[in-house]
Amino acid sequence: MTAAPVAPHTAPCQAAFFTYNTGSFMAESSDTMDMKEFQLHEKDTGSADVQVALLTRRIGQLTEHLKSHAKDHSSRRGLLKMVAMRRSLLDYLSKSESDRYKNLLEKLNLRK
Repeated sequence: MTAAPVAPHTAPCQAAFFTYNTGSFMAESSDTMDMKEFQLHEKDTGSADVQVALLTRRIGQLTEHLKSHAKDHSSRRGLLKMVAMRRSLLDYLSKSESDRYKNLLEKLNLRK
């Protein structure tokens, strides 16, 4: 038996490091813009208002997705879970902070 020919040994890859002198700029996502509009204070990322706004955006995106992908049942299940989460957050706001609740419904064009 003869051994298969072995490829000639190649030189190891030279590690190249690239440095960029310009600052790194990240485009502001629409989620961040939604958060800024509904924040109660500068560092607010988890209030019910912000969560409802983010859920509303994601629900809209999934609704559009399901119009063209009707058999995507896992996404439909996720959509239903998000709708239920938004409903419970809105119920919480309506019981505890009715003025914030009404303001949020107006801004998001949600009907009650």
